[in-house]
Amino acid sequence: MDDNIITQLSIFVNNEPGRLAHIASVLRECGINMKAFNLAESTEFGILRAIVDNPDESYEKLKSAGVIVRKTDVIGILIQDTPGSLFQAADIMGKAGINIEYGYAYNGKAAGAFFIRVDDPEKAVKILKEAGIGLILDSEI
Repeated sequence: MDDNIITQLSIFVNNEPGRLAHIASVLRECGINMKAFNLAESTEFGILRAIVDNPDESYEKLKSAGVIVRKTDVIGILIQDTPGSLFQAADIMGKAGINIEYGYAYNGKAAGAFFIRVDDPEKAVKILKEAGIGLILDSEI
C-alpha cells in the first residue's frame, strides 16, 4: 500500500448520554492516542473517525474491548493557512472524477492537514502528487 494512504479507525458510538465518555475511557485504558478526529452523528449512533498511533494494534485492542470499529483508508493533504489552499486540491480531484466522501481538518506541529476519504485513494494520491500537492506520510502522524 502507498505510504500516503493512512489507516483511519471508525468507531461506532451509540447516540445517548455518556456513550462518548465510555468510548473515550476505553481509548484511554487501551493506551490509544488520537492525533486527529471527527465525530459525526445520526439519529441512532455516531461515528468517531480517528487517526491514531498504531492503527492496527489499536483496532485489535478496541475489538477485544467489545467496541464496534472499522478500518478505512484516508489521505492527508497538506494545507496552508491561506485562502484557496483547500480549493486547489479539491479542484484537482473533482476534475479527475474523484469523489470526496467526507473530510476533517487537523492543525499539526509542522503544518495543517485535511484528511479525506475518497472513492479511489490510489488515483487521488497519484494526481495530487503530479500536481505538486503535499501529502502526509503515514509515518508522519
